Amino acid sequence: MKHLFVINPAAGKKDHTKETIEKIREAMSDKAPEERYEIYITKGPMDACGAIRERAADGEELRVYACGGDGTLNECANGAAGMKNVALTHYPTGTGNDFCKIFGEGAEKFKDLKLLIEGEEMTIDLINCNGRYSINICSVGIDARIGTDVHKYSDLPLVSGHGAYIISTAVNFIKGISRPLKVILDNEVLEGEFSLICACNGRYYGGGFNPIPEAQPDDGILDFLIVKKVSRLAFAKLIGKYKHGRYKELPDTVIRHHCGKNLRVESRNNIRINVDGECLNGLNAEFTVAPKMLRFFYPKGNKIANERQPDTAEIKI
Repeated sequence: MKHLFVINPAAGKKDHTKETIEKIREAMSDKAPEERYEIYITKGPMDACGAIRERAADGEELRVYACGGDGTLNECANGAAGMKNVALTHYPTGTGNDFCKIFGEGAEKFKDLKLLIEGEEMTIDLINCNGRYSINICSVGIDARIGTDVHKYSDLPLVSGHGAYIISTAVNFIKGISRPLKVILDNEVLEGEFSLICACNGRYYGGGFNPIPEAQPDDGILDFLIVKKVSRLAFAKLIGKYKHGRYKELPDTVIRHHCGKNLRVESRNNIRINVDGECLNGLNAEFTVAPKMLRFFYPKGNKIANERQPDTAEIKI
């Protein structure tokens, strides 16, 4: 078996490359000689995809460690998707590190490389968004604008990752909530103004938002939430329930939950599309489930948390 550690030096508020390399060497120091490993430092956006596929081309078992944030994990997932001999995990050094929060309190164990190296494995679904895969959550609307603007503020002095989300939320709140869209949900067409639309394979995004606590990344379906036009005041009132997965407490006239395999959004104007925190642009966004597309491994003994998190819970890694 080969191990490939993909380090994104641009992840997080500072470059963690040096300390990550030290931890990798320490974790691999007592492995058998046949357990070969390589450290690869990315050179630019989506560079990880080609690096993974090149190293997997010989068919040998390859374990890939995405050392960075949600964007790094997304890049590596796109490189590993559909590769039968490749398994992927996340070693979190970024801003949000949201996908592995689906493991509840066990998310903290992803910081232990020795536990990851000995990790267990499951096969999970992905979201196909306009030809790019998402491992976690995609969205269109004010949350997409908030999430993709976070990087503008995360590098500011004294601003934490969570603080950057707060600033981005305030700025986009002032700019306005809803936009005119056409939503094609399986065979149903909805037209009007919408505040946000999310497609969930995982559960957490935006630095701790947990819109659909029951979402499962291995059930062959996606969970969609569609939030209709609301005023700034109404949005301020519902955002807390949305954040903590209490959408069922809101009326159908405001928010709708749907389980399905496909949702398409069409717009007359260019829209921003959030794909695991990365920004795509276009007039249309299509979210389709890609079942059993990725082998994902995680710290031994961990399990996906099945119970709804309490309102006050904030999992930080």
